[in-house]
Amino acid sequence: MKFGLYASIASPPRGDHLDRSIDEVIAEAQQAEASGFDSCFFGEHHQDKDGFLPSPLIVATAVAARTRRLRVGTSVILLPLHHPVRVAEDVITLDLVSKGRVIVGVGIGYQESDFRAFAVPMDERVARFEEGVEILRLAWGGERFSFRGKHYSLEDVQVTPRPFQSPSPPLWIGASVPAAARRAGRLADGFVGTPSTTLDDAVRLVETYTAAARQAGREPHVVMMRDAWVAKTRAEADAVYGPEVMTAYRYYWGRRLAEFRSIPADTPFTLDTLAPDRLILGDPETCVREFQRWQKATGAEHFLLRFRHAHSGGPAHERIMDAIKLFGDRVIPNCR
Repeated sequence: MKFGLYASIASPPRGDHLDRSIDEVIAEAQQAEASGFDSCFFGEHHQDKDGFLPSPLIVATAVAARTRRLRVGTSVILLPLHHPVRVAEDVITLDLVSKGRVIVGVGIGYQESDFRAFAVPMDERVARFEEGVEILRLAWGGERFSFRGKHYSLEDVQVTPRPFQSPSPPLWIGASVPAAARRAGRLADGFVGTPSTTLDDAVRLVETYTAAARQAGREPHVVMMRDAWVAKTRAEADAVYGPEVMTAYRYYWGRRLAEFRSIPADTPFTLDTLAPDRLILGDPETCVREFQRWQKATGAEHFLLRFRHAHSGGPAHERIMDAIKLFGDRVIPNCR
């Protein structure tokens, strides 16, 4: 069982000191490496005060330069918003800088504001995404290629140098609905589950993904993002992490994202009603049992943990550092 840290910057920034928030994220990644974590991941949004980064590969590069072993990745790059040749080149550059520590997660996006910022029609996102994935694969192959699709037409292109990893960095696809899970099985090296799904929904998505991967002749690899927090007691975890995760969930609830649509509208919006089979939080022993339960149910090989919540900006940096240390001391050794 592997563990990664999912990082975002504080939102809204504390005063005008956005650089301080990025410094905190780098320090948290360094502490994660020292505590036995395997990876650190960054997401992407635009035109939104949600704390996600507009350029996750740049921050991943900063983290790669300040660590030695930690894998760095994206979860996810909104591929329809970017020219895939540019993404391919940027990923190769980071793969070389990091000496082969890059994992690339891509997704189609769901916020209209992201697409407006790039003048990309949102109804084109699936087609642009699938063409983009194909072009990434061709570009990372290092040979000359041409491509003709509905949205991209390329003639006699060769991207050099080749990636550090052979044949290429792992390509993961994030998914929260069955169609996206099937797409991940057909196109990707791994499936990343959405952090706010319940265990039952996660299992159903994994089953959909696994069937599609095997049909496509691919070996399935399951990654689970989870909203998680470890503390000395469950009461402390609720007090420190509860208000932060609930701020994020209110944002998702208000937009009726897929993982919340099945919840009856009259369900009380409380930590007690949303936490079961969704959040992993509590004392170290409880967290160990929960990760083992989730792994048994989903077959996940890698868990990405969202300690810092973008929409609220917290918990505080010092609390996150303490949680990372405790997780490394008391949870990771008992989950290997």
